[in-house]
Amino acid sequence: MRKNLIASVAFLLASSTAVLAQSATDGKVKIGILNDQSGVYADFGGKSSVEAAKMAVEDFGGKVLDVPVEIVDADHQNKPDIASNIARQWYDTEQVDAIMELTTSSVALAVQAIGKEKKKIDIVTGAATTDLTGKACSPYGFHWAYDTHALAVGTGGALVKQGGDSWFFLTADYAFGYSLEQQTSEYVKASGGTVVGAVRHPLSTQDFSSFLLQAQSSGAKVIGLANAGLDTSNAIKQAAEFGITQGGQHLAALLFTLAEVHGLGLEAAQGLTLTEGYYWNRDDESRAFAKKFFDRTGKMPNMVHTGTYSAVTQYLKAVQKAGTDETEAVAKLLHEMPVDDVFGRGGTVGANGRMIHDMYLLQVKKPSESKEPWDYFNVLATIPGKEAYIDPAKSGCDLVK
Repeated sequence: MRKNLIASVAFLLASSTAVLAQSATDGKVKIGILNDQSGVYADFGGKSSVEAAKMAVEDFGGKVLDVPVEIVDADHQNKPDIASNIARQWYDTEQVDAIMELTTSSVALAVQAIGKEKKKIDIVTGAATTDLTGKACSPYGFHWAYDTHALAVGTGGALVKQGGDSWFFLTADYAFGYSLEQQTSEYVKASGGTVVGAVRHPLSTQDFSSFLLQAQSSGAKVIGLANAGLDTSNAIKQAAEFGITQGGQHLAALLFTLAEVHGLGLEAAQGLTLTEGYYWNRDDESRAFAKKFFDRTGKMPNMVHTGTYSAVTQYLKAVQKAGTDETEAVAKLLHEMPVDDVFGRGGTVGANGRMIHDMYLLQVKKPSESKEPWDYFNVLATIPGKEAYIDPAKSGCDLVK
């Protein structure tokens, strides 16, 4: 009798453990989208990235491991201290399992450091610095949509090949700008070009006149805009007022997406060369996704929006396969699982957390070439992922053996 009782208790305990192993740790899975929703990068990612995350949850069925999936969001205002406070609150008291998007490199680096400390997952789609998967890499940190190296290989490489062999940089004065300038400079020089100078401007600059005059007087064939969002758009608009392109210099928008082209308009943006990880009008699958996104946002998605959809989807797939939302188990699978969705088809994740996927070299159409609303790009080339991204073994990440 005693033996039967002990056996029954042991069976019940084992069964309970098995059930717990196949469930969320707190009865739900909660994902935080933390980005700029009111500032210079609001169109770049913003509330549209939140909608992309919600689309991913809905397409997954709204649940994983038979528990609901919840999306929460907040505006970090491009300030690392605000972002850090939100991240700590989400992790410590609001049971957030993972934080994603994280536009602005200084913010992404700060939040990834907190995630490493607390053993929580972050998947960056909105920030660019290669430090995220280099010297600041984390076993729980992933970089999804693009980075400064991919942009340098794409836009920088294309213009050097076209004869743009002397460069002057107009650079945003924070981690992202420095990284983009450095990566592109290295690529330009390796391709036989020269860098004649650079000037740095504060984030959210309204008046670019003094910076543009320095760039103009440098005599460089290419003025590389190592900034993003409204900063890039404003620089391009003001460059037109100075007659910079009419004088023979070429503007290179090193981080410019469909959202910014739409805001600027084809008349002003025509001829710009840029690099993205996704273009809505590339094939039937991308067009189908874009239509769903447009129906709920009124705009076509860029690589940050679609990358966020992909990141949320892949995270939920990893949770499902792991049978738990426990960080170590999910992070292990995120490193191992191939990426198979509208954004990262054929993508793989390196030991440093970098998702390696193809990028696209694009040129903005002339107004006369555009056949329908949002038909803004000619696809000049596909850049294979292994060319676009740094080999994880050479990334400087101490996780790579």
